[in-house]
Amino acid sequence: MTMHWLKVRMPPSSEKYLGTSIFSRIYAPLINEFNLHCVYPYINFHRPCFYPETVTDAKGKERKKYHYKNMMTHYEKFKSLPTSEKYLKEGVNFETLDKLVMEMTDNEAADLLNKERQLLFNTITEQKNTG
Repeated sequence: MTMHWLKVRMPPSSEKYLGTSIFSRIYAPLINEFNLHCVYPYINFHRPCFYPETVTDAKGKERKKYHYKNMMTHYEKFKSLPTSEKYLKEGVNFETLDKLVMEMTDNEAADLLNKERQLLFNTITEQKNTG
């Protein structure tokens, strides 16, 4: 299943997983493949994130509080929104996405991401050394 399950595409956030190295454009297809099949599924379905709760004090100042109960993955947060179903692409439903999430644990997804990243870097290094 492809990872384009929303009608809206988010900007890439893979810099954390690839570092700030500059890669030649000949490696772009490899990096795009890595992002599509490893980084985006991990970020959306397996990496937890704190969502703030805004509290206004007596003076009217808004403060953000980050409670453990508001820690969830992007998918869990999206699913918890009241009208989230209408933002799914046609033919995609939460049952299908839940099965996709349950294919591996969060730790297994992190291990897979690290293994695939190492494989990507090894491939790029080999291509640089031979070419």
